[in-house]
Amino acid sequence: MSLNEALPRAVARDAVRRAPSSHGSPVAKRDLTLPTDERPLTPPVHAAPPHTARSASAPYPSASSSSLSASTSTLRPAASSRSTRTQSASRRSNASDSPEGTPGRRLVPNANASSTSLAAAAAKSAPRSAAPAGDPSAPRLRAVPHLPNTVNAEPAPPPVMYWSKAPVWGMLPTHGFRAHSVTLVDNVAWIFGGCDDRGCFKDIWCFNIETMQWSHPEMQGDLPPPCRAHSATLVGRKIVIFGGGEGASYYSSVHVFDVLTRRWTRPIIGGADIPPPRRAHTTVLYQGKIWVFGGGNGMQALNDVWTLDVGGALDKVRWEHVPVNGRKRPAPRGYHTANLVQNVMVIVGGSDGRECFHDIWCLNLDSLVWTQVKPDTLHRRLSHSSAQVGSYLFISGGHDGSEYTPELLLFNLVSLQYEPRATLGRAPSPRGYHASLVTDSRLFVFGGFNGHDVFEEVYVLDLAAAAYLPQVTSFSIDAQ
Repeated sequence: MSLNEALPRAVARDAVRRAPSSHGSPVAKRDLTLPTDERPLTPPVHAAPPHTARSASAPYPSASSSSLSASTSTLRPAASSRSTRTQSASRRSNASDSPEGTPGRRLVPNANASSTSLAAAAAKSAPRSAAPAGDPSAPRLRAVPHLPNTVNAEPAPPPVMYWSKAPVWGMLPTHGFRAHSVTLVDNVAWIFGGCDDRGCFKDIWCFNIETMQWSHPEMQGDLPPPCRAHSATLVGRKIVIFGGGEGASYYSSVHVFDVLTRRWTRPIIGGADIPPPRRAHTTVLYQGKIWVFGGGNGMQALNDVWTLDVGGALDKVRWEHVPVNGRKRPAPRGYHTANLVQNVMVIVGGSDGRECFHDIWCLNLDSLVWTQVKPDTLHRRLSHSSAQVGSYLFISGGHDGSEYTPELLLFNLVSLQYEPRATLGRAPSPRGYHASLVTDSRLFVFGGFNGHDVFEEVYVLDLAAAAYLPQVTSFSIDAQ
């Protein structure tokens, strides 16, 4: 491996230590059925102030709600990486990145590296080209990750979960991400769609979770229209996009993206019925079918259930409406989250445009019976994200009906209760409409919106022993 390749990989392995900061902002209720249903429940507010550097020992500030696609992942503890955290913590930083258009700090090369490779590395560390004034879509290249440095950073205990801002590099995104989707394939996160204050997008950005490198691949085929609040479901090596919308338009179309050929296709749709157009819904994959729940269609919020049969070739798929059993079922909603836990789809929060929900529902996908979970502590959430870590759901950020929050909630899937868990470092500022995924003992948070600004940044939560020691390795949810 050349030095040029080794530097970004080394950067990715050495997560940056940062101190937490949070700022909430009030917002006013809106109707989910309006075309602008990705907006908060109330008035845009000023952007959150920038983070200020604080010690790792500073207490996490108190904080006063659905992902577009959520994946379930059971992780393995990375004990070896935890053992080196204390030793390297004093060298990690909570300072801000250097300004755009300036060269990032470089790691000290290996003493055994040749003078030729050192010269090559120095040439590669030239500042990334600045975008022309007034052209936000111009390419933004960062050749070397920015490595902040703070000599006063305190070591953090290895068992404690730690937030940091990812030291990204490569072809940086030219826009922020709000109501987008993130799908992990191997070690690459594929980000599709979303919007900012200029409109919606239909391009794809790739983020390598090992090297922290951004790239912007070219696509071929029958591209979908720009959209937000769609769902993205991984089926084999293909990503199935359903629904979403732009402006006053709501979609019911299905598009398939092949990550190997980077080609979009539209499958032939079968079945007597197709679901109404919608966005802000959720999907899970179970027994060769994509299960769709809820969302909004521009007139009302929904609580129906549909399946898309993707068990065969994805050039032909078939819709089927699923009649659930029993009288109990969740109220219509969008911007909730859905996680598949064994044969149970777990729904958390959401909103019908008037109320921000705190309830949790479980749908047994075999018996088709809804069961409501009633934890002792309730948390209202919409436009949040949820990712499974073993026997817990990690519920990040979102809106609580009054303001955006940076809070991280852990929901125990065995006791069916929320549990407090301390984190250190520099947490993401209050936001919703972001997306998250879990891989390699880390939780990644992409983008988001705080009522004023749309973010492009990536945050990483190093899960550490605190996320794994309380785990139950074999469990089931008591849903009929």
